Amino acid sequence: MPPRQPAPGENDARTRLLEATLRVVRVQGYSGTRVDDICAAAGLSKGAFFHHFASKEALAVAAADYWSRKTGALFAAAPYHRPQDPLERVLAYVRFRRELLRGRLPEFTCLVGTMVQETYETSPAIRAACGASITGHARTLVKDIAAARRKYAPHADWSAESLALHTQAVIQGAFILAKATYGVRLAEDSIDHLERYIRLLMNKQETNHASH
Repeated sequence: MPPRQPAPGENDARTRLLEATLRVVRVQGYSGTRVDDICAAAGLSKGAFFHHFASKEALAVAAADYWSRKTGALFAAAPYHRPQDPLERVLAYVRFRRELLRGRLPEFTCLVGTMVQETYETSPAIRAACGASITGHARTLVKDIAAARRKYAPHADWSAESLALHTQAVIQGAFILAKATYGVRLAEDSIDHLERYIRLLMNKQETNHASH
């Protein structure tokens, strides 16, 4: 039997539910978000919801993957890939993350970071989906970090993979500080410290940037 083809508008309805999840969960958290809230934000019925997702947990797993694909496209097209020097690409990535700290808190904080903090013990499926999203993004940095390490710190006792994950630990922590203080200043400071740390690891002196 050939695979079932989506009915007209079906994919659009699923995307509307996923987009609504990105908006609502980043405001209310996973536990504070009801299926009714998602349906209201998407302008769809609960029947439409359960046509696409068996449960709120299934929606969250799908939303983590959707978040990865959506943000992956953003980062793939970002200008930090342009510098020829690998260290400058890494530092440009860090500065790009700082530049994204704009607008309302839910608009720049991380869906998967938000969900995993609430569900790491109660939902292995959501935990795994969020972990795959965060570590998958970290892997996109490994090539440039490894090239920078070979060029500037060839005898270093740390791995490119570990530093890539550390960047995500700092950025996720910066989001928590932004939420805790309801502002971006401490988050910006944390990302500035990350840039300084990477420069120290690479034996490169800090230079002034307009954002500092």
